[in-house]
This record gives sequence, C-alpha cells and structure tokens, in this order.
Amino acid sequence: MKIDHIELREIEMPLVHFFETSFGRTTVRRIVLVRVDSEGLTGWGEVACGQEPFYNYETPETAWHILRDFLIPWTLGKGWTTAADVAARFHPIRGHNMAKAALEAALWDIEAQTKQLPLWKLIGGSMTEIPCGVSIGIQNSVEELLDKIQRELTAGYLRIKVKIKPGWDVEVIDRIRQRHPRLALMADANSAYSLEDLALFRTLDRFFLMMVEQPLGWDDILDHARLQREIATPVCLDESIHSADDARKALDAGACKIINIKLGRVGGYASARKIHDTCRERRVPVWCGGMLESGIGRAHNIALSTLPGFTLPGDVSASQRYWQEDIIEPEVAVTPQGTIRAPETPGLGFAPRLDRIEKLTRRREEFG
Repeated sequence: MKIDHIELREIEMPLVHFFETSFGRTTVRRIVLVRVDSEGLTGWGEVACGQEPFYNYETPETAWHILRDFLIPWTLGKGWTTAADVAARFHPIRGHNMAKAALEAALWDIEAQTKQLPLWKLIGGSMTEIPCGVSIGIQNSVEELLDKIQRELTAGYLRIKVKIKPGWDVEVIDRIRQRHPRLALMADANSAYSLEDLALFRTLDRFFLMMVEQPLGWDDILDHARLQREIATPVCLDESIHSADDARKALDAGACKIINIKLGRVGGYASARKIHDTCRERRVPVWCGGMLESGIGRAHNIALSTLPGFTLPGDVSASQRYWQEDIIEPEVAVTPQGTIRAPETPGLGFAPRLDRIEKLTRRREEFG
C-alpha cells in the first residue's frame, strides 16, 4: 500500500436524544474522520474521543494535532506491506491512541479491499452475526429510564447497560430489577466512585448484575483488585486498559473478570487483537464498548466484535438509536433477534455518504 493522499474532516452530528454519564450530558458530537487514498482505493477511520478531556485526555483538537504533525507525515508517501506495520511505526508516540486508531483503521480498510476480503475476516473474525446490547445514559427520571429500557428490549437487544453515578445508583438498579428480574443488566460508573463506596458495591451484589464497569479510578488497577476481592459482581475494566500489557497486569492482580475493548482506546486493531488474544488464553470474556460513534466508527466496531473472544453483547447498536440520519449506507440495523450481521463486501462493508459528510463538515485539511 502506497499512501497517496490523506484528508482530515471534523463533522458535527446532533444526537437524537441527549446522552448523559457521570462526566456530563452530550447533545452534539464533534467527530474527526480520516480518509486515506492509496492506489485508487479509499479507506475510512474515525477518532472516537469526546469533545472534552473527561473520558480520557484526547479531544478533537489534540487528535487533529497528533495526526497532522506526526502520524500523517510518518505515513504519507510511503509503501506499507500491512496496516499492522503502520501501527508499529506509531509506537514511539506515547498515548494518543484514538488518533492512532483512526488512521490505522483506515489502512486496515484499504488492506482488506486490496485482498478482496471483508475487513472482519482480514482481522481474524469468525462470527457472521454479533450479539448486541445497548448503553442507556442517565435520564431525567427513573420512569423515563424504565420506559427507554422497555423500548430497547422490544427492539430485540440482548443486554442493557445503564450509567450510574453517586445519587443515581442503588435505587435505580433496584427499580430496574423489580421491573425486569431476569434482565441481562450491567452498570457503568465511568470512574465515579472510590473504595470508600465499598458498602454500596456490596449492596449492588444483591441485584446479580452481569458486571459493574470501571467503578473506580480511570487509570487504576490496584484498587479495582481490592474491590473485586470484596464483591461477587464481576468487575469489568474499560478506561484502565490500553494495551495487552495492561490487560495482563490487571488479570494477574485479580482486578477484573471481564475486559471491555474499544478500538480507539487501545490504539487500533493491532493492539485490540493482542488484548483479545491475552484474554482468550485466560478464558476471560471481552466485549466491544461504544463511544457514540458515527456509522464509520460503528462499522469498525462491528468488524472488531466478530473476533471469537467477543462472547458478550457489546454496545454496537443501530444507527437510528443515535442519529436521525447516519453518514453511511446502508445504515447499521439490528435484527429482531438482537444481532448485527457482518457485511460480506470487501473492506469496511459500509459506504460513506459523501454528500452527508460534506453537509456536516466544519473544517477539513488535506495532505499529499
């Protein structure tokens, strides 16, 4: 692959409904897209970061800077045998995984097209359909949350994740369990608690949750190990895991029983596959988390979720849950059985809608 041209675009997409976590409420997503052209083929990637440095330190501005001033100059005009080779070239830059992942993902898209393979098959995926869950943010009232859960279950989703924070936790989970005693339910804290809240997590044990996700510090492993020893509910780590080494250390310490793999957070497919393999060797289940991606990022999440270790339903749901109109065609749709079928066309399997992207573009920059 010789990289001839790279384009960055920032688009703005209004959400169908606000999404609230312990970080705050989001109504509009600023998304940086990466388009790569190589010998007549085009690949696409998406920077998954939020507008503010709350989930991690990356923002659209930092990602644009790292891509423009480092990653793109290192990639452009050079011939690469595989996308994984590019991931290795990016290694000297510490952090900035979401910027790295966006460019690397676009190159995997091109490599798959070159080899006339669906992207998910190129990365080693084996599942032709992936099980889907949904992530539901904090609502204005528990009644609104219960209504939203019922709509998602009616739509066929196999697992419900709800966001929690201090003051919106035990009573909310209790109300859900009263309504849905057998529901596959998990809670995501986004690092909103500390070990001083140990009694609260012991109380959550009685609701038989699938997992509690990232309850403590965003960069912590040791306190999570203490928490996991004290509670029956499986702890799932998200923000703390950026590499296979992080996963190994967390599992060695007993800090979790499940790991969430997000393509952006871990720096792309090459890193994600290593984390997946580490967990699979130890029989630790993984699943794919979401970051309110557009259809391009969502399509990459579908590909990632076909790897055999992704045995739990991920946060990979239908386009219409988030956008009045997505930027890909066909839009991502969920079957009545709560699954998404992996596309069979070469590459990403979804075509970017250039007219829609152009309409949403707020800035762009071209290279090469």
